[in-house]
This record gives sequence, C-alpha cells and structure tokens, in this order.
Amino acid sequence: MPTYIMLTTLSPEGVQTVKNNPARIREVNREIEQLGASVKAQWATLGEYDFINVVEAPDERTMARISVELGSRGTGRYETLPAIPIDDFIALL
Repeated sequence: MPTYIMLTTLSPEGVQTVKNNPARIREVNREIEQLGASVKAQWATLGEYDFINVVEAPDERTMARISVELGSRGTGRYETLPAIPIDDFIALL
C-alpha cells in the first residue's frame, strides 16, 4: 500500500483543542482509519510542523479526501507528501 508523509501545523484553535483534550490526537487517527487509511507512525515535533505522520492509504485520492476533511475543521493545516521506498527509488534511476 502506498505510503505518505503528512505534515501538520496546528491553528491556535487546534493547539487549544490538544491542550484541553490530548486524547483528541488518537481520535483523529481513528477518523483517518474510517476514511480508508492507516497511521503507521506519528511524532510530535518542535519547529514549523507540530506533527509528522506516516500514513498508508490505497491512493492519492484517499489522501486528498483526508486532507480536505481534516483541513475543513480549521484546527490545522496539512501538507501531504508521497513517500517512495528507497529501493524503489534507486530502481527508477
């Protein structure tokens, strides 16, 4: 299944939500699963992005739907990058 890197920057409202309800992070992961993908790894980070997620999804359309759904809530901004396994990348060269 294709892998994607999802970079998340929380809005001020998103920061407040996480502060008041840290379990919301795992709830969002379950919502991603309901939309057809799976969070394989997740890190909270310092700097430009608040979270980095490794997500497996069947295709780019699924990831686009997830990004639009999450982005429409106004609690964060999402940037999604397709991830190519390094052996596959080398084979392309």
